[in-house]
Amino acid sequence: MYLMHINRSYSAYRSLWLEKLHSIEVCNSKNGILSKFITQKIAYYRSLWLKKLRFIEVFTYLCSDSKNADMDVRKLITVFSDQKEELESNKLSTLCDRLEEAQISLSSKLAQVVIGVRRSGKSTLCEKVLRQEHVSFAYANFDDDRLTSLTTEDFDSILDALYQLYGDFRYLFLDEVQNVEGWQLFVNRMLRQNIHLVITGSNAKLLSGELTTHLTGRYHKIELFPFSFTERARMKDVDLSSLSVRAVALRKKALNEYLIEGGFPELLSESDKRGYVEGLLDAIIRNDIAQRFRVRYVEVLRRLASYLMDNFCQEYSAKELSTVFGVSDHTIDNYYGYLKEAFLFMGIHKFSYKSKERILNEKVYVVDPAFVTDRNDVIASTNLGWRLENVVYIELLRRYRPQHKDIFYYRDRQWEVDFMIVKDGTVEQLIQVSYDISSDKTRQRELNALVKASEKFHCDDLLLINMDNEEQMTVKGHRISVVTAAEWLVGKH
Repeated sequence: MYLMHINRSYSAYRSLWLEKLHSIEVCNSKNGILSKFITQKIAYYRSLWLKKLRFIEVFTYLCSDSKNADMDVRKLITVFSDQKEELESNKLSTLCDRLEEAQISLSSKLAQVVIGVRRSGKSTLCEKVLRQEHVSFAYANFDDDRLTSLTTEDFDSILDALYQLYGDFRYLFLDEVQNVEGWQLFVNRMLRQNIHLVITGSNAKLLSGELTTHLTGRYHKIELFPFSFTERARMKDVDLSSLSVRAVALRKKALNEYLIEGGFPELLSESDKRGYVEGLLDAIIRNDIAQRFRVRYVEVLRRLASYLMDNFCQEYSAKELSTVFGVSDHTIDNYYGYLKEAFLFMGIHKFSYKSKERILNEKVYVVDPAFVTDRNDVIASTNLGWRLENVVYIELLRRYRPQHKDIFYYRDRQWEVDFMIVKDGTVEQLIQVSYDISSDKTRQRELNALVKASEKFHCDDLLLINMDNEEQMTVKGHRISVVTAAEWLVGKH
């Protein structure tokens, strides 16, 4: 009986839609053009039609489901209720303002996909944007041990539970959605129903590959890293604007702390930093990589990650590492790729106009200094120059990837430039990073490399980032800006 009633409702609303559409078309045929009023009417009735269809689909599912499925829905409601309560416990005023907020467009019909390493603040970022815009949204976090058995067939139950818990919604926030097989098909369905989607994920290739395949042109990707120096400093109430001796000194102190402790948001209040980082690393290695990619040599994977964290800012060589770990070059390349896909490491290619040379040469950077400092059995690198170079690179990714600019390094036989900012094949800026340039030898080495690179690549925007010195100078007719790292990182240069 219920299904008969539903079918009649379906037919009735279909007839209503066709009748209204026909009347609009008749009216339009008399005028010859679509007026603003007619356009609004079409949009209104289309929205009404989709809303009624959604109600009918949900109701049909409820009527036709078995008791066992009902039990599943009730379990999901319990899980999502717990998640909702946890989300609503966050105070908006305590959430950090982040640069990436401006990249999320809730009015867009494209799925807003935020990707990045675990615990970088993706969920908090999305929650903050949604709440600031005062939109009602449904929330589902799939990084929950109670949801590990979900499959493609469970998405209707998920949708059922969310509608029961939140009522009708137009915005849907899916956290770590890549943990559910077939998620991309569900996302596609939601987009077809004009649901505004906000999605987070912790695997670069998995997300980008499946989104490209199933959602071509229907998503916008935002990459999120752990706290920048500016964000961490603000959370610790560091004065970022005053030019007093005291303020400048405290900014330098805060930067030295950042080079050691990194920017994972939860580490700001965590007393057991090593335990936190080790637990995070283990979760990434085992859950995000080993299980997902069915890694055969898990211990080799872990040791490779540890080795790269000890030897960051260096060129990567699969051949050399295969000898160290006793596995093939192919295995090393695969494992290194998995580590990058989980956002533990970032690779930067050597600049060349020849694609083969760009592919073959790559330097390795770690996503956050915390992984260098706080791991079991680690002999933390005290090389502050490497740490500063690493921090600068991650900051360059924050600033220039959204602008679709590329970042390279360049090494000649006698000199090297740390970073090159390139747009459409044109070198726009050359950057050297050196923690301490008080030595004349170090100072000249860095400046001469910038001059040679400027002449080779016809670029006049030359920058030397260091900890203490700030000045403008001319070397062999080339003007070079020498700036302090703290001031550059807060955007003053």
